[in-house]
Amino acid sequence: MRTHVRRLLLVALGVAVVALAQRPPAERERTRVEREVRHELVMLPYYSVFDNLAYKVDGDTVTLLGQVARPDLKTDAERAVKGIEGVEKVNNQIEVLPVSPNDDGIRRAVYRAIFGSVGLDRYVLAAVPSIHIIVKNGNVTLEGVVANEGDKNLAGIKANGVPGAFSVTNNLRIEK
Repeated sequence: MRTHVRRLLLVALGVAVVALAQRPPAERERTRVEREVRHELVMLPYYSVFDNLAYKVDGDTVTLLGQVARPDLKTDAERAVKGIEGVEKVNNQIEVLPVSPNDDGIRRAVYRAIFGSVGLDRYVLAAVPSIHIIVKNGNVTLEGVVANEGDKNLAGIKANGVPGAFSVTNNLRIEK
C-alpha cells in the first residue's frame, strides 16, 4: 500500500514538473514576480485590515493600486517592490486616505461589527485578515475574500448597521 501511494505521489510530482517546464519562460518569470510582489506587500509591517493593496505585473513594470490609511505604507510598498529581481519600474497609484477622526471611528465600529460576529470572527485570525475595511469620507468599502456568499452578505449587513457610515460598497469576492 505504501509503495503504491509513493508511486502515485511521484507520478503527480512528475506531471507537475512537466507542466511547469512547458510554460513559456516569460510566463514563469511573471508568475515568480507576482508571487514575490504579493509576499512583499503582505509582509509590510504596518499593513493592516484598514488598508487595501493590489498590484498588476506587466513585463518588468509593477503597478501598485489600492488605498492605505498611512502615507508611509505607500512609500514602504513601493520600496519593497522595487527591490524584487526583475522589476525595473514601479508605478505607484496607491491612494492615501484622508486623515479623519470620524473615519477612524467608523473603521473601528465596522471592525467590531464584522469581526465580532459569530461566523465572521474566523477571518480575523490571520496575520492580515482577508476582509479589508476601507473608509473614505464616511463611505465604507469592503475588499478581500470570504469563503461563501453568506459570509459576504453578512459582512455587508454588519457594515451597513454601523452608525455614521454614509454608504457601504461590498466588493468581497468568494474564494474559489
